[in-house]
Amino acid sequence: MEGIRISSYKDLIVWQKAMDLVVEIYKITEDFPKSELYGLTSQIRRAAISIPSNIAEGKTRNTKKDYRHFVIIAFASGAELETQIELAKRIYKNLDTNYLKADSLLIEVMKMLNALKYKLNP
Repeated sequence: MEGIRISSYKDLIVWQKAMDLVVEIYKITEDFPKSELYGLTSQIRRAAISIPSNIAEGKTRNTKKDYRHFVIIAFASGAELETQIELAKRIYKNLDTNYLKADSLLIEVMKMLNALKYKLNP
C-alpha cells in the first residue's frame, strides 16, 4: 500500500489537530475575566495560533531545513502555551474551566511535532 501524498499543509494531521487546539483555547479563554483580554487571554491565544501558523509556513518553504526550523518554532510555541495554561489553572482556580480537551490536544500535537522534528533531521 502506497503512502498518502501530502500536497498541502492542510493535509497534515498535526496541523489539523493544532487547529482544533486553537478552537479549544478560544472556548476556554472566553471564560477568563475581561480584565485579562489584553493580558493572559491574548498571550494564550497568540501562542496557540502560532502552532498551526508555523506548521503551515514551514511546510510551504522550499527546503527541509526551513521546514524543520518552523516545526521547532511551533514546538516552542506549544511549550509556551503549556506554561500559560498552567498559569491560568493556578490563577483562575475559582473558574469552572475544563482544560481536559485542550491538555489532551496539546500533548498530542507536541508529540507529533517532536516526531516530525526528528523526521526532518538533516
